[in-house]
Amino acid sequence: MNIYALNSGTLSPIKESPFKLEREIQSIFEQNLSAVMDLDLVKSEFSIKNKRIDTLAFDPQSKAFIIIEYKKDKNISVVDQGFTYLSLMLENKADFIIEYNESLKKQLTRDEVDWSQTRVVFVSTSFTENQKLATNFKDIAIELWEVKRFENQTVSITPIKKSKSAESIKPITQQNKELKAVQDEIKVYTEEDHLVKPTEEIKELYELLRNRILTLADDIEVVPQKMYIAFRKDKKNFTYLHLQKKNIKIWINAKWGEINESKGIASNVSNKGHYGYGDYEIDMNEDTQLEYILSLMKETLKKDA
Repeated sequence: MNIYALNSGTLSPIKESPFKLEREIQSIFEQNLSAVMDLDLVKSEFSIKNKRIDTLAFDPQSKAFIIIEYKKDKNISVVDQGFTYLSLMLENKADFIIEYNESLKKQLTRDEVDWSQTRVVFVSTSFTENQKLATNFKDIAIELWEVKRFENQTVSITPIKKSKSAESIKPITQQNKELKAVQDEIKVYTEEDHLVKPTEEIKELYELLRNRILTLADDIEVVPQKMYIAFRKDKKNFTYLHLQKKNIKIWINAKWGEINESKGIASNVSNKGHYGYGDYEIDMNEDTQLEYILSLMKETLKKDA
């Protein structure tokens, strides 16, 4: 990726300013973890069972621990190391709970953690094609993020996306007892998981709604989670969909009163338990209000811009 500065109509290339130490990358992420990854920092340099985890984080939305490792060595096997860390966590759950409570001064219980949503994130200035291919499985709980710094103090951070044709890693892990144990407990959810129960009519409605949401702005991500499918822009979820058999529950991530919901089709769930974030809940079972619902989502996006 080439970066340029535009001055009076003339483009001037901005050169990369490489990181000298992994610690520099780690500091940037840990100081900006909420803004970059929407995670809470639990502990830097967390040691357990003779292993050192660079950054231990917690995802408040999925209620899961996230391990972040920073790498400049391009020869490591991210899959082997990733499964090692996942296994370490699943075998020592109490230690992670204790660290969370002591570091954040909270009282998290084991039952409040969704261990199936645990994942490992590797951060590096670049990854080899072999490393990218090795993690290109739709259901692997390992992510790759590339980070680069430029001479004008600009930093680019890019998650490596799985290809749309990515296959399942299960046929590989079934051949290894340790890998199978990890894969059996951890679940990476896909859109297909949410399309099992709905009727054909609701599946078609979801496809229509999904495709229209993606046209609201550039670079919107579809992020399937255990109980919902989130739609994310600039690292922030702005809409959540929960597919039921005969309808779709929609939550729009805005405080009640922040958007102009003039037709009264949304319920105020600010004091009611629900999935995702946001006070606006809408039940949808047909497309008659589609354009209006999309306008509410768009208003939320403008509010956050």
